[in-house]
Amino acid sequence: MIKENQRLLNQFNVITDGVSVLFTLLLAFWVRFFLLPGGEISVPFSHYVYLGLALVPIHLFTYASFGLYESFRKKRLYQELGRLCTANVLDMALLQTFLFMFKEVHFSRWTLVFFFLLNTALLGTKRFFLRYLLRYYRQKGYNLKHVLIVGAGPMARRYLDKIRADKELGYHPMGYVSDRTGWKGLDRLGGYADLDRVLERYRPDEVVSAIPAEEFSQTPAIISACEKAGVKLSMIPFYAEYMPSNPQFDDLDGLPLMNIRRIPLDNWGNAFLKRCMDLVGSLLLIVLTSPVMLFAAIGVKLSSPGPVIFRQERIGRDKKPFSMYKFRSMRVNGGQDTGWSRDHDDRKTKFGALIRKCSIDELPQLFNVLKGDMSLVGPRPEVPFYVEQFKEEIPLYMVKHQVRPGITGWAQVNGFRGDTSIRGRIECDIYYIEHWTLFFDIKILFMTLFKGIINSEKLN
Repeated sequence: MIKENQRLLNQFNVITDGVSVLFTLLLAFWVRFFLLPGGEISVPFSHYVYLGLALVPIHLFTYASFGLYESFRKKRLYQELGRLCTANVLDMALLQTFLFMFKEVHFSRWTLVFFFLLNTALLGTKRFFLRYLLRYYRQKGYNLKHVLIVGAGPMARRYLDKIRADKELGYHPMGYVSDRTGWKGLDRLGGYADLDRVLERYRPDEVVSAIPAEEFSQTPAIISACEKAGVKLSMIPFYAEYMPSNPQFDDLDGLPLMNIRRIPLDNWGNAFLKRCMDLVGSLLLIVLTSPVMLFAAIGVKLSSPGPVIFRQERIGRDKKPFSMYKFRSMRVNGGQDTGWSRDHDDRKTKFGALIRKCSIDELPQLFNVLKGDMSLVGPRPEVPFYVEQFKEEIPLYMVKHQVRPGITGWAQVNGFRGDTSIRGRIECDIYYIEHWTLFFDIKILFMTLFKGIINSEKLN
């Protein structure tokens, strides 16, 4: 049933995507020449119809190549929309190249721009509502994928908790197979020796193997039983908690090697693009915020005795210390290198509380970005005192030092700033490091503009 539903969904997507390509091109023609003023029709309308008919199979092929007709049950909407936008950009580039090579210069460029925008918006909206509809029916108990869990260890329990917590995924656990007993909340259907019989009787849509380390010897038999029954098998290794969400594999003469910590910024091209954005962005922001920084400097000087700029040693990329700049928001005190800044802090001045509330105190860090100590976006740097403490208490804490620290970051725009959970902050930092893209940085900067500048600190 699941395969049949997926086939019908794919057919629906292919048909509606093809109609959208043709319809939005003709709509773009109407917008350009009949809705907007000006413009002379130099190519007959029928030529745009022929162009649209030619683009339909090309776009459908590109969408299929980008995996847009595969099951997105385990993928998020932003991942699907990202593939859609990338596919449309590629097709637009190919179309412009074709028109240039064959000197078809009379087609309206504005019409093609409107076509790209309208087609992307329409297909993105369709996929949004389609996901919403599927989520609604899955929560009602329809279109569920029935899974059989093999194993009863910690990873199996984590998998069960996740699919039960996220109903929109549409997974229904049928039971589990293991030699262990006593797992409450799920029926035990048999032991490992009974797997063939269980598969034949219950016919699950998918088997998820999550056996613990001490039962790893059962793996060949599990694979053999699933292949014999023709059932899809997914495996969660017992060391999954140490793996990245998107592991990278290398091929050593036929022997697969998994990189435990893949960092996109290790790529020279990615690092170059990020550094260029840091330089341009920090220079632009220094110019735009210079009146605010002048106001802050005067306010700090008048509010309490001491320097305007507060310099504090922080740990940056490759665990190298650097001096981070901030407008001083507290009275000069002896605990500035180890004291944790809290919401209600008697050390803060009234003016300091104001500039901290609006994140104005962090503007001098733009000069840290220019120097190369920091980036516009990245994990927040910590003082050496807490680095030594947290690296012993928080798993994967030191991974954050493999990239430049940032003024803002994924953790900050998700509410983890100031006196908040260190574990939650590190989880966000690891996600950012492993999923970095230039567009991800831009997204975080926009999110900072709307929800990260004014923080939750109290004006006490």
